[in-house]
Amino acid sequence: MVMKEQRKLVLMLLMVMVIIMGCMLKGSNGFSLCNMNEDGLDACKPAVTQPPEDPKPECCKALNGADLRCLCSYKNSSELPLFGIDPILASSLPAKCNLTPPDNC
Repeated sequence: MVMKEQRKLVLMLLMVMVIIMGCMLKGSNGFSLCNMNEDGLDACKPAVTQPPEDPKPECCKALNGADLRCLCSYKNSSELPLFGIDPILASSLPAKCNLTPPDNC
């Protein structure tokens, strides 16, 4: 049981390090993930957290320019709930923005 907790801690620390490194590399532009900048990710957060809201136009605009295949690669990530993101809501977001998700997503 202790090993499982240590593994979770290591994974969380790695995620924090990746986020910090991404911010440092992006400089003043902030964090970016799968061609979505921090503003786009923030605009989509209410649509992928409980209780969900309809996606804002800013979210759909950001999602339209995002690498959906890249975002889809996170759908089974155990880290999403750590950020309050509901994977089921996240996977349904492209359809709510009238976008076609990649196959097998």
